[in-house]
Amino acid sequence: MTNPKHARQTERGRYYSDPAGGPDLVSVTNVLDTSVNKSMALVPWGVKLTVEHIFDDWKAIARRLLGDRATLTKEIKAVHADVRERAADLGDRVHAAAEARLLGAPIPDDPEVAPYLDQFDLWLASWGVDPAEHVEATEITVVHRRLGYAGTADLMIWLPTGPARRLELWLIDYKSSATRPAKSVYPENTLQLAALRYAETALLPDDTEQPMPRIERTGVLNLRATSHALVPMPAGRSAHRAFRGALENTRWLHAAKSSYPALIAPADVARTTKEVA
Repeated sequence: MTNPKHARQTERGRYYSDPAGGPDLVSVTNVLDTSVNKSMALVPWGVKLTVEHIFDDWKAIARRLLGDRATLTKEIKAVHADVRERAADLGDRVHAAAEARLLGAPIPDDPEVAPYLDQFDLWLASWGVDPAEHVEATEITVVHRRLGYAGTADLMIWLPTGPARRLELWLIDYKSSATRPAKSVYPENTLQLAALRYAETALLPDDTEQPMPRIERTGVLNLRATSHALVPMPAGRSAHRAFRGALENTRWLHAAKSSYPALIAPADVARTTKEVA
């Protein structure tokens, strides 16, 4: 997971510190991680990875079953988590490389990232993007103090998608994957984009503020090793209302206690009192 400016990890997930000195702001991704149920997709995926790992290395696993069962069990249980961490790390590096490309900054030599960056370059070229002319902002923090959340927008960019190729301001989120098709998206991607789109304020690199620009279109730019696709997403007001519901749910869950005193039955109270006497 990337670590944007002002963001920090807490026991309740990521929060943003407000440079203006106000209360901490829950991150958009924290809201989605807390309130959007992803088990229907993640559980089968995790099971598939685990089974494939066992099938691919069954001889070594069989040899360890009798003498090293506890350690072996721990390793097998961690297979899907290790894969997720590696994928998240690759995604962070792809994001960093894309931002560096747009800023004209040096990009570290990373053979694993290179094919994804090539696809990003192809996408820029296909739309005739001149970063100096068409990029409004990259990796910029946006906040909604009244609702109490913040997030990081990957890219605000002008693209000729309007009538007569009129330039429209897009809010785009990058998604990288080694396995998913380039045109695939998740429903919660719409909620994420809506939350960012309807934030009140954008923070510039020096922490000065400006009103959030009027975003005309939103989409996910899927980057794959051999393909890419810009998928428009319907991140309008109805999606923002749905996000606000998830935000309220997150706020309640984060404030809720994890334990409460048990209720003692009258007979137990009487017995305890008698024993003490």
